[in-house]
Amino acid sequence: MTATRALAALAVTATSAALLMTPAAAQAAATQPTAAQSAPITWGPYYAPGKAAKAAGKLTATGEDHADLPTADVVTISGTIQDSTKSASCGWAVFRVTYRSGSNLPNRNHWVRDCSYRTPKHFSVKHHDVYQVELKVCTEAKAAKPSLNCLYAGTWKTLYLSK
Repeated sequence: MTATRALAALAVTATSAALLMTPAAAQAAATQPTAAQSAPITWGPYYAPGKAAKAAGKLTATGEDHADLPTADVVTISGTIQDSTKSASCGWAVFRVTYRSGSNLPNRNHWVRDCSYRTPKHFSVKHHDVYQVELKVCTEAKAAKPSLNCLYAGTWKTLYLSK
């Protein structure tokens, strides 16, 4: 009997709150994006020193969970990297992705390289349980991976931070 009264009171409260809501507030509440409806975030263009390389694109985070550690289930990063050097250098877009592993937040690097002068290279990558995504754009010689100078000198640009 007590549970029935509590549920009835809750239903009356919810109904009266909905009736008291102004049309503008109701429309705003209806158009608030949910975790499943996250819109793509446009990022860039970001440049390497001297504008020797350029990176730009979109980032989409879906399924944000704020229960224990705030993370997104899936983050998709897509875009282009363009080399603007006439020499043997390449343009690098280096992403530092911080993800959840148990109760820890380790990170890993993902990079995209373009060595073709003024011909953008398209890329798309997905990561799971993502807390933060940062970007650094560099120009360096062609190699299997970016140098320590590219990874550790300068500042990272934050593209996404789960809140």
